[in-house]
Amino acid sequence: MPDERLYPRRNTVALFSQPTARALAILDLLMANPHQAFGLTEMTRRLNLNKATCHAILTTMANYGFLVQHPKTKAYRLGPSIIAAGNAAFSQFPVLEYARPELEALQNDLGIGFAVTGRSKLHQVLLALYGHATPLIDSFQLGLRLPNTAPVAACFTAFSDAKYLEAWLTRAHDSRGGYNEKLDQKLRVSLIAIRARGYEVTLKTQAETQLRGELGRIHNSWSLTELEEAANQYQHDLCDEHYHLDRVDLKARYEISTITVPVFVYSGVPVMCFVAGSFDKPIAGAQIEEIAMRIKESADRVTALASSQESLN
Repeated sequence: MPDERLYPRRNTVALFSQPTARALAILDLLMANPHQAFGLTEMTRRLNLNKATCHAILTTMANYGFLVQHPKTKAYRLGPSIIAAGNAAFSQFPVLEYARPELEALQNDLGIGFAVTGRSKLHQVLLALYGHATPLIDSFQLGLRLPNTAPVAACFTAFSDAKYLEAWLTRAHDSRGGYNEKLDQKLRVSLIAIRARGYEVTLKTQAETQLRGELGRIHNSWSLTELEEAANQYQHDLCDEHYHLDRVDLKARYEISTITVPVFVYSGVPVMCFVAGSFDKPIAGAQIEEIAMRIKESADRVTALASSQESLN
């Protein structure tokens, strides 16, 4: 678990409405475990909620169809209103559907797995999987999040405005107890490299191995607090490792974790990223460039299609 002297746990509930945050935590837990149902006692344990408060929220969500309760076991699952909400959200984010045939074709042609990630203000969110993207990504359920804090989500940040970039860097410094000039310079160099060539390359790290081990340990019983702590520790530890490949030597071979390419629609800001993985052995720099160019061609087609549809609306 993280050393809170170095990485104090973020109290995200304190930043927003607590009742709303509690309801969203319930949805998060159920989305993370789509094949399970949870009773009141288990729900309160995992989410560290007061039983009476949790029961009131569950009852309200069930009344509105966001949850359903088994008549005998009294355990809760996601309800039909979630399906309606998901379909409505999907219709507002058609770019994900435009991406599907492109990524399926890339998976078949290149023999590697892909993930699609989106971002919120504080998180990078796993939206879709095609094949086995990476051992780490495969450990996460769709909808779960990593901190949108340096060096994670650099591909999004490299193509964002200065205000967004500085906030991303500041969160990284805050996570380590204060400003670190060496870290700041390293991260800025990585962002410049990503923007210049149009894609991000990350290397396999000990932090990734440790996070996979932690996720494996808590997989069947994790609480959202444990998951958040593990993800925050991963982000914290990455800052100490050689994570980004800033210069690609075409003749050298590298232990690659991911190749990430942004997809644009609105005002030159990425709406999502294509993440290629499943590199089980070192690959040459020339192959990295070839794969990245193939992904960029697909991303450009998705961008063009989404932009044309957006202009019609």
